[in-house]
Amino acid sequence: MTWRDTGVRIRRPALAVTAAASAATLIASICVACDGSIGAGTKARQASATVSRAPSPRATAVRPAPTTVTPPPPPSPSALPVAPGAGRLAQTSAFPTVKSADFKNAMHDLWLAVTTGQPRLALPAFFPEAAYAQVKAIASPQSDWQYRLWYDFTLDVAAAHQLVGRGATFVKVIVPAQYAAWVYPGGCYNSTGYWHVPGARVVYRHGSQLRSFGIASLISWRGDWYVIHFGAVLRSGGYGEVDDPEPGEGYPGPPGGC
Repeated sequence: MTWRDTGVRIRRPALAVTAAASAATLIASICVACDGSIGAGTKARQASATVSRAPSPRATAVRPAPTTVTPPPPPSPSALPVAPGAGRLAQTSAFPTVKSADFKNAMHDLWLAVTTGQPRLALPAFFPEAAYAQVKAIASPQSDWQYRLWYDFTLDVAAAHQLVGRGATFVKVIVPAQYAAWVYPGGCYNSTGYWHVPGARVVYRHGSQLRSFGIASLISWRGDWYVIHFGAVLRSGGYGEVDDPEPGEGYPGPPGGC
């Protein structure tokens, strides 16, 4: 149902109109008979009323209430890319360099994983699963990568995280190029060759002290170094290990392994 304005008007009785007209005639006759003093007094009162009238209030500016600006939260740490998609490509014999952006990104990601305790942040630095499937001449290399290599790596990252603690700062990574060797196909159950180097050192500072730990094994894919074994190559139980933690820079190596 829609309600409408009906425009109701109120009529006054005709008697009231006649009485009002008679009163007006009487007042007019009285004013004519006056000597003008009444009109003068009325004008004076009107002037006085005009002078004493309060000024109209001025509009007051309304200030907006202060607003509190909440700064955005700091960005979450994120991994840097290391040769995206390279694991699906064929291997090359290019010797890896430690001066490339990919190597610097890989070590950034490894250190980030250690200091945060989140192994997945180091996934770009870890030997790619697709490349491992090309390297290993074994049944189901993907399962071996997932349930042995990567699982061991996550345990080792947790152990290194406990060792390093809070407040540590990254200094450098020492890769002993003099110990690097090409592993030919057929060795270590491999169908494809690669470069291998043992005992690289991650150097960091904790307060005023310089410290380090090792990377058990780095191997190459298409000219880039990747972590394949972090705390240990072989282990006797399901626990994480830290490779040779030492005060100072420690000692890279020794040579050997695959």
